Amino acid sequence: MNKVYIVDGARTPFLKARSEPGPFSASDLAVACARPLLARQPFPASQLDEVIVGCVIPAADEANVARLIALRLGCGKRMPAHSVQRNCASGLQAVATAAERITLGRAHLVLAGGAEAMSRAPIQWNAAMTGWLGRMLRARQPLDRLNALARFRFSYLKPVYSLLLGLTDPLVKLSMGQTAEILAHRFGISREAQDVYALQSHRRLAAAFDAGDMRAEVETLYDINERFYAEDTGLRRDTDLDQLGQLKPVFDRKYGLVTSGNSSQVTDGAAMLLLASESAVKQHGLSVLGEWVDHEWAGVDPGQMGLGPVHAVAQLLARQKMKMRDLQQMELNEAFAAQVLACQAAWDSQQYAREELGMDAPPGAVDPALLNPEGGAISNGHPVGASGARIVLHLLHALKRKGGGQGIATLCIGGGQGGAMLLRVEGAR
Repeated sequence: MNKVYIVDGARTPFLKARSEPGPFSASDLAVACARPLLARQPFPASQLDEVIVGCVIPAADEANVARLIALRLGCGKRMPAHSVQRNCASGLQAVATAAERITLGRAHLVLAGGAEAMSRAPIQWNAAMTGWLGRMLRARQPLDRLNALARFRFSYLKPVYSLLLGLTDPLVKLSMGQTAEILAHRFGISREAQDVYALQSHRRLAAAFDAGDMRAEVETLYDINERFYAEDTGLRRDTDLDQLGQLKPVFDRKYGLVTSGNSSQVTDGAAMLLLASESAVKQHGLSVLGEWVDHEWAGVDPGQMGLGPVHAVAQLLARQKMKMRDLQQMELNEAFAAQVLACQAAWDSQQYAREELGMDAPPGAVDPALLNPEGGAISNGHPVGASGARIVLHLLHALKRKGGGQGIATLCIGGGQGGAMLLRVEGAR
């Protein structure tokens, strides 16, 4: 099997969704970070073999957004491109697919990542309104049109928010936040513990930006109104436990523990990476950021989808004959503070290992100092199509700052899945 290297990468600042559509489409965001990434390379964009992009809610005029991105980047009309969708791990799936293509020798240079403009998720008509419009269009005679018009009801105007539908599992009828509530109750995770974790995420991300640790991965964004964005706009530098404690539960207003403050944010953003085979690295004299080693997917109960990383990571470590202590860092996407803490509890549970993982002994929890040491989605946001690519990019840069090592990037996935990717940076201890 051919080795796979991650040569370089870049992401946009993640922009928290406000009360109106954001200034950038998904393809705008991907192009904004991929263009400087490709400009740094010693070969033209046309020499890529393929472009693969994860996106969960593509706009109607951005169907197969990967192809649009490839053309906007000047890759040329002959270059293939395809989009992938695995909910929250779509960006990770794009990188995994690119790695598989290279290991098989089917490609040597692939641009892969994810992009999402959640603030632009469409608002739709409901089924009753759609049916009424259809009847109106079919009516040809004046009397038929009057009859159709008479059947109109103001309730037909009630909008359908596609974002809310997308964040709700259609089988178990639970929102992602409600699944986090289930985990909080199952593992006895208090509201205070969740708020403490959320505060830590903001403080860690702020410290990383202040130390200049994010410069290597974040490209400044400029919009048409001459505004620029150099930092994740969901970062709350001034928050504290008192402010977090005053927020009311969102998903279970009477008994709940999960709030907007200890959850990830609805966000726009993109992250793109350049993957290369060993022969391409030698041919073009490329410097290497890190190496892809392996990845794994797992399925879990959709009602407890946040536990997906527990299974994916355990399976990945077992196949690689590794222990949790062999990792120098883990990036676990912070969908919810309750979900991150639940994964830690499950990894450390003898009962969970025996009954759910089919293992004699638990993998063990991750050292908290090595888990998301520069913050995560609670502070920088979770543009669902892009987050998987972001944590891969960030993990590689973090390991490089540490002088090398190996780490895992992992996410829970709406619908009841988990994904995990093992990465290595040269100079491992």
